[in-house]
Amino acid sequence: MASIRFLAALIAGVCISTIVLPTNAQPSRARSSADVDLPARLKEVERDPKLFEDTLKIGRKAAAVCANCHGETGNSPKPDTPNLAGQNPAYLIEQLRKFVDGRRRFEFMEGMIKSMTSDEKIGIVLYYSNQKVTVKPASNLALAAKGKEYFNKICFRCHGNDGRGNEQFARIAGQQPDYLRVTLQRYRAATGVRNDPLMSASTKLMTDADIDAIVSYVGALQ
Repeated sequence: MASIRFLAALIAGVCISTIVLPTNAQPSRARSSADVDLPARLKEVERDPKLFEDTLKIGRKAAAVCANCHGETGNSPKPDTPNLAGQNPAYLIEQLRKFVDGRRRFEFMEGMIKSMTSDEKIGIVLYYSNQKVTVKPASNLALAAKGKEYFNKICFRCHGNDGRGNEQFARIAGQQPDYLRVTLQRYRAATGVRNDPLMSASTKLMTDADIDAIVSYVGALQ
């Protein structure tokens, strides 16, 4: 697929302007993907078993590019890069849309996602949401216990009792510790790197100790 070749070239550090698409490529389909209603397309795919399997195959191939940072099964080998395995597909689709329209900012991710076709985006979301999260047990049980207490007072309201989130809120159960810690710090700082009024309000009064406790607890949730 042309867009997959593009992504592979981008990761290898090749200048976009030097990439030559083969004659059988379909760049217009990739460009027009911005006009597709991705949430509606996701529901359409989920309702049709044959379409689901076909799109899942597309996503499995496209995800090969993402594996460099997020791991082959969506379990990142890097503690500062999020796991995508087990996330709610509707939530993931919304994050892709945010990268495209600027509500989430990370130049590398923005470039990759914008180059994908709509079905590659849907396929990647389906692929990762159907993978199992690899969870590591808490190394500090006392700290995790404090995190559980804090989580059960505040965080469960949006992320659920099990930390698995839903269509609107992220699964944080089993999430990478450094990524989760930095994300909470960014919400608390309200610098604009991560924008969400509800999360900013929820983290405003969190201490560094609170964040460490939450990270320890939810990182070990299945």
